[in-house]
Amino acid sequence: RRNISGRKLAVARLPEVQRTVFSLKYFDDMKYSEISKMLNTSEGALKASYHLAVKKISEYLHLNN
Repeated sequence: RRNISGRKLAVARLPEVQRTVFSLKYFDDMKYSEISKMLNTSEGALKASYHLAVKKISEYLHLNN
């Protein structure tokens, strides 16, 4: 239970773009091509944002567990 709230907090702490991309990809299981059209940005930029978000979430959870 604590881990779930920790993940939510970690996601909430992300910059807006990273949080949006992470949420659409991870929670909504959207493809990068779909997100790219929705946000009018390149798939490369989305992949970079997603991977940065994953790294920040992992670091946050590691430091706070």
